[in-house]
Amino acid sequence: MSAYILADLTVSDEAKMVEYRAWSTRAMVEHGAEVVVRGGAPEVLEGPWSPTRIVLLRFKDRDAARAFYASHTYTHARTLREGAGIMRMVLVEGPDLPTVPQAAAT
Repeated sequence: MSAYILADLTVSDEAKMVEYRAWSTRAMVEHGAEVVVRGGAPEVLEGPWSPTRIVLLRFKDRDAARAFYASHTYTHARTLREGAGIMRMVLVEGPDLPTVPQAAAT
């Protein structure tokens, strides 16, 4: 079963986020993450949620997603992100869906 990391990020320091994005992208590539959603304009349909930037990553399974999060590369990315905003992130399992073409996911 695929695993998904859903992140809701509020950016307060764009300059720091540039470095974080470079390192987090490197970690995604190293761990086979498929970018399903990265950015775009979120539209809240229900509830008191005010996301500003949504990222949805798909991994082959929960272990692969955890390996990404615990990796040296992503750990370094997280240190670069300190003070750059607020990250909310969850890991959830979901269906194995067809691969999303990367050009359509950016």
